[in-house]
Amino acid sequence: MEEKFIIEGRHQLFGEVKLSGYKNAAGPLLAASLLTDEPCTISNLPLVEDVFSLISILKEMGADVEWQGEKTIKIKNQNRIDPKKINSSLVSKSRISVLLLGPLASRFKKFKIARPGGDRIGLRPIATHLESFNKLGVVSYSRDNFYEFERKDLKAREIILKEFSVTATENILLAASKIKGKTIIKCAACEPQVQDLGMMLIKMGAKIQGLGTHTIIIEGQNHLEGVEYKVMPDPNEAGTFIAAGAIGGGKIKIINAIPEHLDSFLDRIKDIGAKISIGKNFIEVESSKNFKPAKIQALPYPGFPTDLLPVVVPLLTQAKGKSLIHDPLYENRFNYSQEMRKMGADIEIVDPHRAIIFGKTPLSGVEIESWDIRAGASLVIAGLVAKGKTVIKNVYQIDRGYEKIEEKLQKLGANIKRIKI
Repeated sequence: MEEKFIIEGRHQLFGEVKLSGYKNAAGPLLAASLLTDEPCTISNLPLVEDVFSLISILKEMGADVEWQGEKTIKIKNQNRIDPKKINSSLVSKSRISVLLLGPLASRFKKFKIARPGGDRIGLRPIATHLESFNKLGVVSYSRDNFYEFERKDLKAREIILKEFSVTATENILLAASKIKGKTIIKCAACEPQVQDLGMMLIKMGAKIQGLGTHTIIIEGQNHLEGVEYKVMPDPNEAGTFIAAGAIGGGKIKIINAIPEHLDSFLDRIKDIGAKISIGKNFIEVESSKNFKPAKIQALPYPGFPTDLLPVVVPLLTQAKGKSLIHDPLYENRFNYSQEMRKMGADIEIVDPHRAIIFGKTPLSGVEIESWDIRAGASLVIAGLVAKGKTVIKNVYQIDRGYEKIEEKLQKLGANIKRIKI
C-alpha cells in the first residue's frame, strides 16, 4: 500500500536525535558474510527497505538468518547457498544488491544476476565493476537485463579504477579477500563505509593495508572466520538532520555521530550560515535566519558528499543571492528541483550536472513526489520551512534509506505524519 507524508510547516525543532546505522555500510557487511561458512553477527542495522531487501535475497539463496534483537542478526552462509535462487525482482529494485558480485565471484565458478536497481538519478552503469572483475579473471556477459559471470583464471592482480567508485572498490575488496596473493587497488574510493568494510574483513582474517587512502593492498586468505561487527552510524542521516536543524527555527543535537566523516559538509554548511557546535560524538545545530549563497560541488570523500547536496538546497532557497550546485556524478540528481519549484523555489537547471538557486524565496506547501532517497529528504526539509501543508508522495523511496524519519522529526517537534493511500 502506498504511503505519503503530510507536513505542516514552520514548527520549531528542539531536542536530541540518535542516528541509526548506515545503510551504505550495512550492505557491504551483509555481503561479506557470504565469504565464510561460519556465523556472522551484525548489529546496529538500519531498519530500512534496502537492508530488508538484501537480507531477503540472502535468505532466499539459502542463508540462515536469525534476528537477535530489533537491529541485530546472526547470519550463516553454508554450502547450500545457491545463486540460482537469487530473487531477481528484489535485485532490480535495490542498488545495494550490486555488492553481491564480489562474494559470489569468489565463491562460484558461474552465476548470473539481474541488473541492480536503485535511485532514479541517472545512468549508473557498472562498467568499472565488470572491468575490474575481468582483470581478476572473472568474465561477464550482458543478456536480457541480466549479467552472467564466469571464472576463467582467478588471480590476484593490480587494478587501476577509472573512477573513484565506492561500490566497485568494495566489490574488489570482497572478492580479493579470498583470492590467494596480493591484489592492489589504485584510485580506490576511501569513503567511511569502504573503511568499515575493510575493518570487518580484517577482523575475519583478511590482510588489508591502505584503508582510507586511494591505494589499497589485499592479501587474500583461503579461510575467513565468522565475526561480530557493528554497523557505523549514518553520516548522511546526520547531514540531513543538521540541515533540518539549521532551518528548523530551534536547536537540536545529533548524537551517536562521527563528526570527522562530515568535515567538508560541516565546513560548507557553516559558510552558508548554519550555527554548528561539534563534540566527540555529537553535533549540535542551532537555527539561523541569515543564510548566505554558496557554490558547492560534490566530490569524492573527503570532499562534499553527493548524497548531501540535495539537503542543502532548501537552505540555499533561503539565502539572499545566487547559489550554484554542481554534481558531476549523476545527470538526474536534480529531479527534486522540479518538485521544489512547485513550492516556490527559483531554481534553474543549467545542464544535467549544474543548477542555480536564486534566493531568498518563500516556500509554500503543495503536493509533491519523492523520486529517490536524497530527493525525498530534501523535500521533507523544504516542507518543514514551508508555509501551510506539504504532501509528499512515494515515501517508499525515502524509507529505502531513512529509518522512521517522520518519527524522529516528530520527537523534535515537527508536525509530520505518515498516511496510507
